[in-house]
Amino acid sequence: MTKDSRSNQESYDEGMAVRRQVLGANHVDRATEGITAATADFQDLITRYAWGEIWTRPGIDRRMRSAVTLTALIAHGHLEELAMHLRAAQRNGLSREEIVEVVLQSAIYCGVPSANSAFAVVKRVFEEDPPTD
Repeated sequence: MTKDSRSNQESYDEGMAVRRQVLGANHVDRATEGITAATADFQDLITRYAWGEIWTRPGIDRRMRSAVTLTALIAHGHLEELAMHLRAAQRNGLSREEIVEVVLQSAIYCGVPSANSAFAVVKRVFEEDPPTD
């Protein structure tokens, strides 16, 4: 079966599995427990398309997807999402040193103020979640 011939349910199921692996079960459980009539379609959309279609593509690995995602979040100033994806990036195998390099690189292409704000989030996340090694 090609990706194009999968059903919405198959995309959703695969997306939910990847979402749980990348973001962690606790985060996904909180998000799904908070679904309302107003947010149900949005949650379905991001699960099927972001997680079930994009994050499952074979072209680049999850480490690279995380690095790209961090950069995009920094560029657009989505700092709450950045905190969540900093944790996901580590879960996907990026080291803290690599994350710092991604933020430094972002300073040049996304702007110093954006990177400065991102480093504040990095500092907070690193302090809240000490390294496990």
